[in-house]
Amino acid sequence: MKIAALVSGGVDSSVALALLKKQGHDVTAFYLKIWLEEELQYLGNCPWEEDIRYATEVCDKFEIPLQIVNFQKEYHEKVVSYVISEVKAGRTPSPDLFCNQRIKFGAFLDKVGNDFEKIATGHYANIKEHNGQFFLLKAMDSFKDQTYFLSHLDQAQLSKLVFPIGGLLKSEVRDLACELDLSNKNRKDSQGICFLGKIRYSDFIKHHLGEKQGDFIEFDTGKKIACHNGFWFYTVGQRKGMGLSGGPWYVVDKDIQKNIVYISKTYFASDKKRDKFKIHKCNWISGIVSEKRELEVKLRHGESFYKCVLEYLSSEEYSVKIDGQDQGIAPGQFAVFYDNDVCLGCGVIKN
Repeated sequence: MKIAALVSGGVDSSVALALLKKQGHDVTAFYLKIWLEEELQYLGNCPWEEDIRYATEVCDKFEIPLQIVNFQKEYHEKVVSYVISEVKAGRTPSPDLFCNQRIKFGAFLDKVGNDFEKIATGHYANIKEHNGQFFLLKAMDSFKDQTYFLSHLDQAQLSKLVFPIGGLLKSEVRDLACELDLSNKNRKDSQGICFLGKIRYSDFIKHHLGEKQGDFIEFDTGKKIACHNGFWFYTVGQRKGMGLSGGPWYVVDKDIQKNIVYISKTYFASDKKRDKFKIHKCNWISGIVSEKRELEVKLRHGESFYKCVLEYLSSEEYSVKIDGQDQGIAPGQFAVFYDNDVCLGCGVIKN
C-alpha cells in the first residue's frame, strides 16, 4: 500500500517505519512541525532539531523520503487555545487527545492523508475491522497502551490508520531497534504533553496566564494556610508541588472567581467517597452506548482501570460509578471506557 508514516525521531515511530518498509509498502515519512516558537523564545528549547536529525538518519537508512509539514498555526488554534481556555475555567485539560484527533489524524489527514491509502504511527494500539466497522483495541503491551489518547477518534479516522507496533511489547521494539542498528536505538522515550517538549507545564501556563496571589484555604475548617500564585497552577486531586508543610495536603476544590484553592489533609476519609461522577461531550467510536453497562474505565493514561457501571441519562449526559475510589477525579479530564479489549470511546468529566 501507499502509506504516510508519521515520525517523531523516537524509537517507536522509527521501528514502525522499518516494519512497513520490510513489508514492502510504498512509504513516505512525515515530521509534523508543531512546536511553539513564541513559547520557546521565552521558556527554553524544544528538541525538534534532534528529532529531525534522528528522523532523517532513520529515513536515509531505509531510503524513505522525509517531508516536514508545518502545522504550527493549526496547533495553536486547535490545541493550545483549548488548553488555555480549560485551565482558565478551572478544569483539567487533556491536550494529547486533541493533538491526535485534531492534528495528527485531523489536519494532517485533511491536508496530506487523502493522497495515501493509510496513515501509520508508532502508537501502541490496534485496529480491527468487522463488517465495515472499525474498532480500537488495546495494545499487546498493557503498560505502553495508548488507546486512552486515541479515544477521541472517529470511524473515518480509524479507517485510515495502521499501528505497526501495536502487537509488540516495548522490549521487543527496543530489541528490533538494536537489531536494525538504528541511530536512536538508545534514545529515551519522550515524556509529558505532546506540544511541550522540554518546557515545564507550569512555565507554559505562567507564560500565558501570569501569576496572581491567592489563598490556600483548608476545606474542612475555612482556615487560611498559605498563599499561592494562581488557581490555574493546580488541579483537583493534586498532592505534590504545593510547597506546604504539615501535610500531605490535597487539592479538593477551586474558586476561580476568588482565586482560592481549597486543600485538605482528610482527602481519603471514609465519609468522602469519590466513586461517582457524570460525563458529557461523549465520543463513541463504534456506536452510541445507550443502555446501562458494566464496563471498565481509565481516568488517566496508564495501566490502572476501574470496573464501573455506565448509565445513560440523556443524549448529552451519563453517570459513572466506579468500583473503588479515586482522588484525581477532576472536571475537564477524560474518562475512557473499555469492553474487554475494545476501547468504546470517551467522555469529559463534568463534576
